[in-house]
Amino acid sequence: MNLVNFRDFGRGNYRQLDDYAYGSGGMLFAAPQLKDALDFAASRHEGVKPFVVYPSPQGAVITQEIIETLANHEHVVIVCGHYEGIDERFVQKYVDLEVSIGDCVLTGGEVPAMLIVDAMSRLVPGVVGKGKAVVEDSFYRGMLDNPNYTRPAMWEGLGVPEVLTGGNEREITHWRRREAVSRTLNRRPDLLARASIREYISVDVSLAVIAADDCVNLQGVAEICRLYDLGRPYVVARTHELREAMKARCSEARILGSVRKVLEREGDDVLVVRVFTGARNNSLHSLELKRRCIEHDGGILFVFAQNDDELEGIEGISGYLFGNDEEVPFCAKIGIALDRFLGKR
Repeated sequence: MNLVNFRDFGRGNYRQLDDYAYGSGGMLFAAPQLKDALDFAASRHEGVKPFVVYPSPQGAVITQEIIETLANHEHVVIVCGHYEGIDERFVQKYVDLEVSIGDCVLTGGEVPAMLIVDAMSRLVPGVVGKGKAVVEDSFYRGMLDNPNYTRPAMWEGLGVPEVLTGGNEREITHWRRREAVSRTLNRRPDLLARASIREYISVDVSLAVIAADDCVNLQGVAEICRLYDLGRPYVVARTHELREAMKARCSEARILGSVRKVLEREGDDVLVVRVFTGARNNSLHSLELKRRCIEHDGGILFVFAQNDDELEGIEGISGYLFGNDEEVPFCAKIGIALDRFLGKR
């Protein structure tokens, strides 16, 4: 980490860095001096083009994903503005990313720069003593962190949850994940939009596909189930001929004649999630679907159909993926839908 003093690149006897904004307004850092400072910073890492970050109120709000992206660059230059900001021409020509720490106004870019450096530093191996702690931080997995406690076991009438003092590692892990989910749902439900819920679901998750013909890519569906640890997929084929044809094509799928038979195998407590490929008036928002899946104590069954009408008579909650005009292969739609729920952040 290197600090570059912008004042060293000022012009004239007073080392001027700023000037009045055209039209009206306050003082701005001038583009020529900014360019000189950037060239000096870049010269310290010859052969590596710097990734230039400018903290400003107009930037994208900083997230863990942005921090992880910055940490993957070999050389990052953070340009700290002041006064009313910097000349827009420098931003247009040299800044790769504008970032904001939130909807507030600061005196300059130094505090956001400290925040960025601190967050990036945590991702450098060895900075945080216990590497696992970084992975378990809030936002790293897409959820908020679980509550934490230390000694004494009783303080001002408040005790430590018994599960944490019992020594059962599996129960502790389950408790931490459940509490992380609860906190996220109560405090930051918006985070569910980019969070994977697979590791927070302790029950079995299964997939059923209602086939209208023999064109379903059964091998592809089976691969998707392996990827997300769903076990062997169910395939519902209404006719004997279709069932026999599918059994001959793929031994990994469980071929049945009706959704009712699938539900008999899954049990009464299973939550059925009907995934329509086109819009439906009674469909839930994806965040609401995630919330209900996380809060459900029994198994979860995702049901897809080549023909959306096949899903209408099935009891369960529902959501949809695509507009009716979008032509996407059926197997790809299944993969995209499951990735939105179960894929990595």
